[in-house]
Amino acid sequence: MTDKQDVVAISDSLVVSIPKEEPQENTPNPVKKETTKPVTKENKKPVITDLWQRISAQLSFTIEPNERLEKRINWYLSQPNYLVSVSKRAKPYLYHIVQEVERRRLPMELALLPFVESDFRPKVTSSQHAVGAWQLVNSTAYHFGITTDQWYDGRKDVLASTDAALDYLSYLYKRFNGNWLHALAAYNSGEGRVKSAIKRNKRRGKSTHFWHLSLPKETADYVPKLIALSYLLQTEHPKFKRPKLPNYALTSPLDIGQQFDFSILASLTGIEKAQLHKLNPGYLRHKSSPNGPHTVLLPLTEQALYKSDFYHRYFSQTYVVQKNDTLYRLAKRFNTTVKAVKLLNNKANDMIRVGEVLKVSQAQAFDSLLVDYEISPYVAQVQLPKPLTMEFHHTVSEGDSLWKISKHYKVSVKDLLVWNKLKNNQVLKPGKVLVLHLPKGNETPKQPEENVFLSDLEQLVKPETRSNR
Repeated sequence: MTDKQDVVAISDSLVVSIPKEEPQENTPNPVKKETTKPVTKENKKPVITDLWQRISAQLSFTIEPNERLEKRINWYLSQPNYLVSVSKRAKPYLYHIVQEVERRRLPMELALLPFVESDFRPKVTSSQHAVGAWQLVNSTAYHFGITTDQWYDGRKDVLASTDAALDYLSYLYKRFNGNWLHALAAYNSGEGRVKSAIKRNKRRGKSTHFWHLSLPKETADYVPKLIALSYLLQTEHPKFKRPKLPNYALTSPLDIGQQFDFSILASLTGIEKAQLHKLNPGYLRHKSSPNGPHTVLLPLTEQALYKSDFYHRYFSQTYVVQKNDTLYRLAKRFNTTVKAVKLLNNKANDMIRVGEVLKVSQAQAFDSLLVDYEISPYVAQVQLPKPLTMEFHHTVSEGDSLWKISKHYKVSVKDLLVWNKLKNNQVLKPGKVLVLHLPKGNETPKQPEENVFLSDLEQLVKPETRSNR
């Protein structure tokens, strides 16, 4: 050990080296520069296969030993299985949170906040009416784009609330001039309260460092709890058990694109209704709101989702490769990723050839995903007379699909297939004339302009999940 460092023992077997210079609480530890070496078997970095290892490797807050921090460390050490237990609740969501924290280039400590805030309980409500894993109050959630109504509470939706919480934390970080500990304190007790504590210390000539601020006990304990958890993970303390999770997403978000009933979705996917509800606690009823959102988290890996019969049948269509097409261009065109196209087509490389038939992500029409709970099955069915119809011809334009045409003319895809003797996955060629039988009215329906009525459902699946929002 050099003479430039002091050794401070926090508690039994807890030792950390602290530089003599004033600690910088608001920035991650500086990255050490390493000399460039040729990659060999000896110095090649191992592939990280464990998610908690990935998290621990990126924790970067500077540790300043003090009595409050030691108290929180000892609390964790008295419950060595704490993180293993709570990690079971976090398992379906944690990989997505880590991905989003990395995408935003934020400190990895923020991925630990749901553990500190709620012990990762998506449905919990505090005495102050903060809700969900990130413990957002309604006003903050609303300000950062979260929907809360009789159908859906986005604060209980772990992925949606992650976006809002990270937006809020990023805002606080800027408001407190790049000081993460002040930002975290404000997240817990409010921006005004932390600003008042800072002003009060300035007037008295005291340090405005977090550890010197006079804050409510809950906040005073809250930040040390996060730093203590970060410390124990960084140091891999032998008395504190670190969980194990695979370093890939165990769940996949999918935008259904229209109002759905959980019973029908369970039937289509083969996933138990109870499991769908448990993974998606933001939905408060047996079906989604008519106005959305309609995104569900499925207990499938990305690879399993793209290989499932459910996805191939309802969320993909065939596409014939044209001249100058590349996987990158196709991914951009269909609002997906190269990785997704390759998984969907079981491709090991990026090579495609003109005339090759590929599967691409694009929603097909659902006739109905709802159960009418208002109609009694015992009520006799009244046979209504069939409405008068007229034959109408639609000329297929570039970019048309059965789904787009069905939406424009308000007919079902099933009827289009029957009327024109088409197959469900058939690609429509420009110039082809389709026959439609439309309700007879006073006006002749207009032929849609080319590429004008793009459906929202055309851009459903975003396999990289939150990173594409």
